[in-house]
Amino acid sequence: MTLTKNKYYFEALDYFPHNLSECMDALNYALSYEPEDADSLCLMGRVYTEIVRDYEAAKNYFEAAMQSNIANINTPRYYIECLMNNEDYHEAEKLIAFALKMKGIDKADILYCNALLYERKEEYNKAIEHLKTAKRFSYCRSMTDTLNDREKFIREKMPERRKKVETV
Repeated sequence: MTLTKNKYYFEALDYFPHNLSECMDALNYALSYEPEDADSLCLMGRVYTEIVRDYEAAKNYFEAAMQSNIANINTPRYYIECLMNNEDYHEAEKLIAFALKMKGIDKADILYCNALLYERKEEYNKAIEHLKTAKRFSYCRSMTDTLNDREKFIREKMPERRKKVETV
């Protein structure tokens, strides 16, 4: 990482997502200094996922970020989100499995993504199981609250179980 690249990357991060014009200028400068910087490529992928909603372009940036630095723990979470938004569930499952093996990654966050994946696939019981597992790896109140809120939300979406009516 060069100091100049860092300066522009952190400027882009500071501008994202509120001042997209300045963010893109700074991000393009960062990438001109170091075209294969995983953090800058990941942020560009986030721009295309969260703002532009061009998931195919975003996937290209995330793939480049992963190829540049496979151990970068910032990229998988956002790449998983992109894959789920694009309904590439099988790819998301593979990336989740890989990310859970990465040293230093926030496992609660990745397991939360896994729960969201199962929720999208309408496999609510599996989603709740993954939320419960994520709680074991949650080490801050805000993440625990997020997990509890999501579990409540999913339970509300679950179809009611039919009660057996016994005849006398």
